[in-house]
Amino acid sequence: MQFHHHGYVSGDPRVQPAAGRGVDRPADLPDTTDVLIVGSGPAGMLLAAQLSQYPTVTTRLIERRPGRLEIGQADGIQARSVETFQAFGFAEAITAEAYQITSMNFWSPNPDDVTKIIRSGREIDDPNGISEFPHLIVNQARVLDYFAASAKNGPGRIQPDYGYEFVGLTIHDEGEHPVEVTVRHTAGPHQGSTRTIRAKYVVGCDGARSAVRESIGRTLDGDQAFHAWGVMDVLTETDFPDVRTKCAIQSEFGSILLIPREGGYLARWYVDLGEVGADDHHEVRSTPIETIIAKANEILQPYTLEVRNVAWWSVYEVGHRVTDKFDDVPTDDTDAVDPRVFIAGDACHTHSAKAGQGMNVSMQDGFNIGWKLGQVLTGRSPESLLRTYSGERQEIAQNLIDFDKEWSTMMAKKPEEFENPKELSDFYTATAEFPAGFMTQYRPSMITGGGEHQELATGFPIGKRFKSARAVRVCDTNPVHLGHHARADGRWRIYAFADAAGPGEASALSAWATWMLDGDNSPVTRFTPEGDDIDSLFDVKVIYQQKLDGIDLGDVPTIFLPHGGPFQLVDYEKVYGALEGDDIFDERGISRDGAVVVVRPDQYVAHVLPLQATDELTDFFALSMNDSSRQQRTS
Repeated sequence: MQFHHHGYVSGDPRVQPAAGRGVDRPADLPDTTDVLIVGSGPAGMLLAAQLSQYPTVTTRLIERRPGRLEIGQADGIQARSVETFQAFGFAEAITAEAYQITSMNFWSPNPDDVTKIIRSGREIDDPNGISEFPHLIVNQARVLDYFAASAKNGPGRIQPDYGYEFVGLTIHDEGEHPVEVTVRHTAGPHQGSTRTIRAKYVVGCDGARSAVRESIGRTLDGDQAFHAWGVMDVLTETDFPDVRTKCAIQSEFGSILLIPREGGYLARWYVDLGEVGADDHHEVRSTPIETIIAKANEILQPYTLEVRNVAWWSVYEVGHRVTDKFDDVPTDDTDAVDPRVFIAGDACHTHSAKAGQGMNVSMQDGFNIGWKLGQVLTGRSPESLLRTYSGERQEIAQNLIDFDKEWSTMMAKKPEEFENPKELSDFYTATAEFPAGFMTQYRPSMITGGGEHQELATGFPIGKRFKSARAVRVCDTNPVHLGHHARADGRWRIYAFADAAGPGEASALSAWATWMLDGDNSPVTRFTPEGDDIDSLFDVKVIYQQKLDGIDLGDVPTIFLPHGGPFQLVDYEKVYGALEGDDIFDERGISRDGAVVVVRPDQYVAHVLPLQATDELTDFFALSMNDSSRQQRTS
């Protein structure tokens, strides 16, 4: 964590100084706003936290509830989400209060008495070391609390406007704020009355029954599996020995997915209620909690389960649905019209809860659209950048639906329907990378390059998330994860992996560094807004092949030691070297001739280029960035 660069900080350094719209932010909902977020779920709250880093942008978030969420339905936090929490500054804090999943046990019918179950296997949760971050279980409400704190403590000082319900919208052809939104007061002295607010952009994060989705004519399309599950968060007394370990239980009487919760006592039980007839008309949803508990006891034989307290419970039918597009632009006009209204999270994809994907994928929706709105509304990027949101996230949602269909179908199988007893556990291990959130790979676009030079950095696949690795930070000699330094501050990361020459020697890296700082057509010169710090748009770091003792900061090019802030202080934390016995060049397949790895603000690798490909680097950024006033005056 870096602070003090704007002066001495004696309080919590996570509370950033208010700036822009965050200074004297009005308590009441204004008549106009740049961005109106509808819904304070995972997508909406992450989006608010991201936009709080763009304090010149006016952002308001409305929520129909009178206050914060207290009991959340989602609880599974995949490692990709914890990586995201790291970028927002609260990964360590939330991990400390969460339950960590390190393995999963599997239970099957006892061959000697198929009416009873026995433990049949155990699988490591992350056998291939996909991420250094853990797989967590924690109440969704706490996740929202952390994002709410990030939004409130960011320069934009964003806080939810509780007690407002979205009613409808109209998109006008003209005007600075062309989206006219009608909202209704759901609490307080004006309860029941309506008013309008005008916005430049609206993002609907208002759940599976999204009114925003309906207002732009989108529908959730898909199918229903006609299979019901009861789910309950309960405190229990039981002789089942694995009650504090994640378990998939298959018995002659149905299935259970058991997920221990945070705090050491609470657990979530997904209990198989069996097939549902097409003519049921959702009557299964009225199944009482007593029936769910009885069914759980039947499945658990010879063990018993006594429920002593029910924190929350529900019954749901498995369905898999996704919208064809995540914005208001007709499909035929995608390449010609810039969107004004977006949907994210459950508003555009729904599925079963058992793979722990809903909250995780929803947060990535918010991350994806958040930085793009920030770039556009600060004038750094053209409005056409917003066209990439629907294309990128809709494909990911469809992949999620396809995976969840397979996983939920397997969970509902009877033991005798498996070809071998380890089929379920083998599937869990073989597909671990997908539910962990690391199979996302964006296609080439204006913000994701092609793979012409992928061989220069094989461990950083273009379009996939930047998989961090360890290096030594030269200024303080600390071994650190390179990716952990990146924050959700809207900046692009450019990692310059050096060729073999050391600091101070003539090399491809030194020539590249000189060009980046002073070249008339370098990204820094061309796109960084005039008056901003030199690293306000591009966070440029260098990783040398030399070990710590072979690197002298006095020989490092200036672009990697930029001055910034009101006191124009040097940022020394951009210079790294290879670790003895844990060389990042070997770990991530980096060419010894050097490479440039470009990473988007949402942590996905955007491009890999040779150090000599300076024109290609600038041309890539020119696809999604506006020339700065500084560059316009010098050109």
